[in-house]
Amino acid sequence: MTQLFDLMEMFGRYGFNKAHSAAYALIAFQTAWLKAHYPVEFMASLLTSEMGSIESVVKFIDECRSHKIEVLPPDVNESFTVFTVVDGKIRFGLVAVKNVGEGAIDAIVEARAAGGKFSSLFEFCERADLRKINKRVMESLIRCGAFDSTGAHRAQMMAALEDALEYGQRVQKEKASPQMGLFDMGGDNAPVVNAPALPDVPEWDDRQVLTLEKEALGFYISGHPLGRYEKILKKFANTDALALQERNNGEVVRIGGLITAIKKIKTRKGDDMAFITTEDLLGSVETTIFSSVYETTADLLVEDAPILIEGQVQKDEKSVKLLADKIIPMEKAEETCAASVHFKLDAARTDRDLLVKLREICGRHPGNCPGFIHLKNPDATETVIAISEAIRLKAGEALSDAVNGLLGYEAVDLGCKAASISVMKPKRGNGYGGRP
Repeated sequence: MTQLFDLMEMFGRYGFNKAHSAAYALIAFQTAWLKAHYPVEFMASLLTSEMGSIESVVKFIDECRSHKIEVLPPDVNESFTVFTVVDGKIRFGLVAVKNVGEGAIDAIVEARAAGGKFSSLFEFCERADLRKINKRVMESLIRCGAFDSTGAHRAQMMAALEDALEYGQRVQKEKASPQMGLFDMGGDNAPVVNAPALPDVPEWDDRQVLTLEKEALGFYISGHPLGRYEKILKKFANTDALALQERNNGEVVRIGGLITAIKKIKTRKGDDMAFITTEDLLGSVETTIFSSVYETTADLLVEDAPILIEGQVQKDEKSVKLLADKIIPMEKAEETCAASVHFKLDAARTDRDLLVKLREICGRHPGNCPGFIHLKNPDATETVIAISEAIRLKAGEALSDAVNGLLGYEAVDLGCKAASISVMKPKRGNGYGGRP
């Protein structure tokens, strides 16, 4: 017995680990096979499994976009409870919309199955069970774009919501009336309740559409306020809110985002400092701005302002934050972060006159960046010519627009400076986790 027990004890030291590893290897193989052969269905299932986590949903939607899988917004005419696959695309599940419970979703799906798609907000209120769908549910559905397929814009539908609910309740009440059941002869004798008209109100601007969409979903789905800066972020930011979690403590990074919250306080010495929260396409980041940086950047700290932050990662067991060294307004990102300017010219379309005009444009945009001309030949070879050191350029939208306008194609590329800081590594002990 002792010998048998010793054998069992020895096996227990490594047997569980082997079984555990084998089970996970099998699961890893199965999920990898599904992702490779059924990527849309796989991502729809993954999104459904993570619907309770906004951060995970944002991360997986971004992964879908990187694989060119389109994620469609919620739609009362297409969506079900969970994420589903429609014509090779992923349709958002209604259960991910705030304030919309499964009872309301069941009522929507049942009404759609019984009478087909909804042609308007008023028809929806006429057919769907309004005992399960209240005003709060309707507001969330309008804000997230779930009624966009009816053709009306969101501001119209929000303005007409109370009238639509009143109309729907009146129609449903008359249909359920005992007198109607007794005397309804059908056909042309049935009473008609005319639906109100949609009010003529101006559409919400893009910013308001996205803000209300985020209120309803917890994140943006049809666009992002930073969308217009996506090229700048790809060029000059070396991390994002998601990748920041994997950075090492003390590492120097450059990250972009919109300021969503600002908290200003006084240090023990009476100096001003601030804590800000910025949000990019994948999440949010908290940043500490000490007085030495705050005094030169205070006017940039405005809610909804797009900025780049250069600073150090402050990482502990519970969180990852930034200690800012520089705050750069997004519209000056190219001017501030560019190391060099490169003009990509088609050699077959380049002559002396064009180069003279290019020289004139360069003369109108003096700055600190060296310039280079890349002559691309039809045989795919490329000749790089350094522009005279006497000509230094100011990188930015003005220079790019002028050169692209001259050539008729996108010809300007920028080299990027590495992120850097100009301060000593912060020391603990002043009550704020950094410099006094």
